[in-house]
Amino acid sequence: MEDMLKDFVIEALELATNVEEHLLTLERRPNDKETLNAVFRSFHTIKGGAGFMSLPAMVSACHLTENLFDALRTGAAPVTPLAIEAALQASGFVADQLTELANGARPESLSAMPAALENILTQAIEGKAVAEPAPLAAMVAVTAAATIAVAATSSNGALDWEALYAAVVPGAAPVAAVHVPAVAAVAMAAAAAAIAPASAPAAGEKPMVASIKEDSIRVDAVKLDALLEVAGESVQAANQASVLLEKLQQFKFDGAAAALMVSLTETLNRASRYSTELQRATLSTRMQPVGRLFQKFPRLVRELAKDLGKDVELVIEGAETEVDRVVVDSLYDPLVHMLRNALDHGIESAVDRAALGKSSRAIISLKAWQEANSVMIVLGDDGKGLNAAELRRKAVSKGLISDSAAQTDQEAYQLVFLPGFSTKDVASSVSGRGVGMDVVKTAVEKHRGAISIDSALGSGTRFSIRLPIELSIVPTMLVRTADAALAMPMAVVQRVVELPETYMEVGGAPVLRDQGQPLPVRSLAAILGYTPGPERVGIVIAAPSPYILAVEKVEGTAEMVIKPLTALSVQGITGTARSAEGELVLVVGLSFLLDGCKMGGRLAA
Repeated sequence: MEDMLKDFVIEALELATNVEEHLLTLERRPNDKETLNAVFRSFHTIKGGAGFMSLPAMVSACHLTENLFDALRTGAAPVTPLAIEAALQASGFVADQLTELANGARPESLSAMPAALENILTQAIEGKAVAEPAPLAAMVAVTAAATIAVAATSSNGALDWEALYAAVVPGAAPVAAVHVPAVAAVAMAAAAAAIAPASAPAAGEKPMVASIKEDSIRVDAVKLDALLEVAGESVQAANQASVLLEKLQQFKFDGAAAALMVSLTETLNRASRYSTELQRATLSTRMQPVGRLFQKFPRLVRELAKDLGKDVELVIEGAETEVDRVVVDSLYDPLVHMLRNALDHGIESAVDRAALGKSSRAIISLKAWQEANSVMIVLGDDGKGLNAAELRRKAVSKGLISDSAAQTDQEAYQLVFLPGFSTKDVASSVSGRGVGMDVVKTAVEKHRGAISIDSALGSGTRFSIRLPIELSIVPTMLVRTADAALAMPMAVVQRVVELPETYMEVGGAPVLRDQGQPLPVRSLAAILGYTPGPERVGIVIAAPSPYILAVEKVEGTAEMVIKPLTALSVQGITGTARSAEGELVLVVGLSFLLDGCKMGGRLAA
């Protein structure tokens, strides 16, 4: 538990720091939607972790700030200086509590959310431009208290706290009983000066607040990526050198030249071996068991189930499965969103489960296992399942899709990934704001993964996440079509088949029977916008709805160093790589392939 709290504090402090930067940006650009969403999600993420760690004051502050930014991004409230100030105070309060935790404070010792913070956030939500002044009586009391305390300051610089207490606590000695000097302002300034030296530790004393300590080194993921990229490039360079050496060996060398060729071959083999070892060693520093992530969830499920009045058991399997640490870290928020949705949306109440003949105790399963070069993470529940018709109705009513869209159940399930989609009419502290599942899909695809949904009405829902074990080195199949060199992840390649010159058709679309199953045939060239040539090689794609991808030829397999596209966006293409011969290769996205290459392309001729 201590390690989990430490991880939460470090991560949440980084988020709180980013929030302040975003708020200062928002002060200059009030209509910046991206910044509004970024602040909203930061508070949303901190709230989730704070709830898990039983930090009620932080949860309250974050939840109220969520309400504010929900109003700001929907236009229900304007981005005023008061709104920025309220959010800054909220982030400051959160950061203060996190710092206290980092300095050794126990969660139960933290203070409650100040009434003043709740008041300014409420006023900002109501759209007020400036804060309402505090009642005059309270201002007089505070001013008098400060003045009295200063007047009663002894010669050694200590404040008379009894006089201060008597001034502000009802029933204590009246204010008039204490002499107030005429030069109150001067006295108050003197009090401020008197407090400063009193708060500094004397010689030899230890400071009251310890600095934040960490027993591990946190390395920026960007630096690890750079190190791994260098290791990968060294392997790629060694492979290219081997190809050049093979070409040189076709020529005949005599005497000294032959001896040099032997030495060159030995040197290149050694360089290749060392570069491969470097790559493996670098990769090993990033591999972590998913159990490091899974161990955070039992208490989360228990607490949320208790809040919702539901009896739920979380079953975890495959915690020892290893995956790139960057992936492990990035999966926390997506899995939290999925667990919240399962508990709030998926699991029925005990009364409803009894009426359906189900056990009163619901089961949520979280499993992980290695499958070829991928890691599968599956979260399932035995709840009510997804209602495709209801999902379509909600999406249409919110204006997210047209009446004719998402006609099949699988297409309807995908609607949960649309930004702003929610089946709940009223937001709660658990879900219903229309954020969550779009964040899940974005986080998974960021790491070249894919997510799919299986559901049966009345029986439950299963979310399957497929991720590469290693992020930088991807086993791929190299293909060529329309004179373009392309690579696709081996994770979705089932087998290669020969394509006929003519096909049978179903609904005007080409279909080929493979192992007794009719599969649609799709042209990779046409889908990507190339002019298709004679495509007589088919790749059977292991997608939720299997199909055959037609290409001109297959040129083998290779482990490639993938570089993401940053300067431009090409639908269907996630990055580039270099072949062993040095040719630029476009990498087809895993998620794109699993979605059936849906981009409006023509089918194979």
